[in-house]
Parts: sequence; C-alpha cells; structure tokens
Amino acid sequence: MTTIVNFLKNSFEELQKNVSWTPRAELQRLVVVVLLFSVIFSLAIWGADSILSRIVKSYFELIS
Repeated sequence: MTTIVNFLKNSFEELQKNVSWTPRAELQRLVVVVLLFSVIFSLAIWGADSILSRIVKSYFELIS
C-alpha cells in the first residue's frame, strides 16, 4: 500500500515541478480551434456521406 501512495506522491510532484503547462489563454484558443475544426470536419463527412448515399440509391434504382 505504501508503494502506491509513494507512486502517487511522486507522480503529483513530477506534474507540479517538471511538466510545462500551456498557459490558460493559449489553451482556450486551441480548444476553440479544435472544436471549430471538429464541427467543420463532421459537416464535411456528413455532406460526403449524404451525396454518396444518394448516388448509390440512384444507381440501385437505375439497375433494378
């Protein structure tokens, strides 16, 4: 049990002293960029999927 406690203490100490954290303002800006990119990318995938499904549906209606 003491091994786990020591591991956790050392982990938190390393996170506080040795890790360089992104400044809050830059982090917020990057989160907005990622969210916008995710929305744009998902809309592009949805659009491509809609177009391709209509093409496939038209093709199967044509051959049947």
